[in-house]
Amino acid sequence: MSVEKVETLIVGGGQAGLAMSEQLSKRGLSHLIVERHRIAERWRTERWDGLHANGPAWHDRLSGMPIPGVDPDGFASRDQMVDYFVAYAERIAAPVRSGVAVTALTKKADGTGFRAETSAGVIEATNVVAATGPFQRGVVPDVVPPDTGILQMHSNLYRNPGQIPPGKILVIGAGSSGAQIADELSRAGRDVLLSVGEHQRPPRKYRGRDFCFWLDVLGLWSFPRDPAAKHVTIAVSGAYGGNTIDFRRLAARGLTLVGRAGAYTDGVMHFEPGLAANLTDGDASYYALLDAADAYAARVGLDLPEEPTARIREPDPACVTDPILQLNLQAAGITTIIWATGFELDFGWLQVDSFDANGTPVHQNGVAAVPGLYFLGLSWLSRRASSFIFGVERDAAHLAEQIAARA
Repeated sequence: MSVEKVETLIVGGGQAGLAMSEQLSKRGLSHLIVERHRIAERWRTERWDGLHANGPAWHDRLSGMPIPGVDPDGFASRDQMVDYFVAYAERIAAPVRSGVAVTALTKKADGTGFRAETSAGVIEATNVVAATGPFQRGVVPDVVPPDTGILQMHSNLYRNPGQIPPGKILVIGAGSSGAQIADELSRAGRDVLLSVGEHQRPPRKYRGRDFCFWLDVLGLWSFPRDPAAKHVTIAVSGAYGGNTIDFRRLAARGLTLVGRAGAYTDGVMHFEPGLAANLTDGDASYYALLDAADAYAARVGLDLPEEPTARIREPDPACVTDPILQLNLQAAGITTIIWATGFELDFGWLQVDSFDANGTPVHQNGVAAVPGLYFLGLSWLSRRASSFIFGVERDAAHLAEQIAARA
């Protein structure tokens, strides 16, 4: 069997893999991208139909390339983002080989690089960049047995309200995905319960500027990686023109809030009693950003209109003041559970000793301890912005410099 040899192999044809390709090309470094399906496949088939980018078009882009047909202050749809990544790949002449899955990657016995077993044959590479992103395998907690008669799905399998059978819907997880899906279902006239745990809730826009602008000028995008930091989900949305997610307002429109989902016994789902505290903590993160923005504007003399209405807090709805702590799902008419409970990494194909006991990649700003191996696009790879569309470029440039130095 013939063996193909390349200098650098990039695994993954999403935003991280494409950004890596551009940075390598800028330095005249040869490389190949292999993508198991198509460019931006997760945007195509693992996201719901009504998804919009969570950042405005002036922000969520690569290499300064505008998103066609989208106002700079608007939010691109899922399909517009797919078209954008395809056009970007064409613009940079990315050497993408689609429909090629890496089934195993090992170090070569002679220590000169890596051997990738793929669906299209063997590829040997001096360097490998794992650019498969942070959203690899949906997490569905083993809580509700599959034989209850209730349809259960992870958020990456949800597409639209028409897909969901009649009956009430319980959405578990109130980050960006859970909040947006629950909102979409509620707007479609469905009876929805949303399980809300700890979260941060930034303003979509404040004093005429998007929260992405404020995170930038306040230096919050550049917060360095802290492996010991606790992950807290962020509830933000670009849907419906971009609005601040306010759980109390969602409840006022008919959506029922419940606390963090707990145990399930004898048909009964238990919810933790901290719903009101979770909303209050989310408010605290919201007001903290408003305070920081006001202080920054005053300090640098930024002439922006005041926005006192942004500090108005809606009253707690009945579902918060008198929370549901347990619910017999079938008796309540729950026919569907959507688990918006995040993702976990899946590096089963990467058979190289560069992971800790929990299966988390061990690296320094994307550079693994194994010479020639790199990670890109992971959450907090080097800083807060690392896994976001606009943020992956800086990490890609850093890794390209490391690869150039090896060459």
